[in-house]
Amino acid sequence: MEFLRLGVIYVHLVSCCVAIGLVLTSDIAMVRDLFKRKTFTEHDNAHMESLQKSVVAALIALWVTGAAIIGIDYLEKGMNYFMNPKLHAKVIIVVLLSYNGLLLHRLVLPALQKAGSLLNLGFSARMLALFCGSLSAVSWMYAAMLGVGRPLAWKYSLSELLMAYPVLIALGFLTMLVLTQRLKRQDSVVISPRTVASAC
Repeated sequence: MEFLRLGVIYVHLVSCCVAIGLVLTSDIAMVRDLFKRKTFTEHDNAHMESLQKSVVAALIALWVTGAAIIGIDYLEKGMNYFMNPKLHAKVIIVVLLSYNGLLLHRLVLPALQKAGSLLNLGFSARMLALFCGSLSAVSWMYAAMLGVGRPLAWKYSLSELLMAYPVLIALGFLTMLVLTQRLKRQDSVVISPRTVASAC
């Protein structure tokens, strides 16, 4: 049973690492494209769809292996295992990640592909995209921290374990909001002189 648990945990960690790598590289690339004022091409759209499928596969693997780990630990430790606040925190974050992934798939990514750029989205759609992106990045990193943080088990309450979680999401959202608003303002300043010149 010990080797079975080790194997399941290994797959669990690899799935998490793959997802984090994909999400971070995608977020960094999107910020870089914002500064370059680059719009999505057909290749970018295909890459985004492939990325989305890979993250979904990693999320499914996390659910399956996570459930297997819970089952194995339950057989060893009994019902008391389910009282662990760290377990509750991880389940909450993975549930939020799953719902957030659904929003990204159904609303955010189609809107981005249609608009061609984050800056071209309407205000409401852009706010949703920024929030979902911040929630995704923070949640994957936070889940990984909880996964490797064995000393956190049983020592802290659920509220203490999740205390920094909404703060980090808010900071990520505000950072991207300031960045996009600044870039939008720069674009409007550049466009205005051109409009005046063309009118003359």
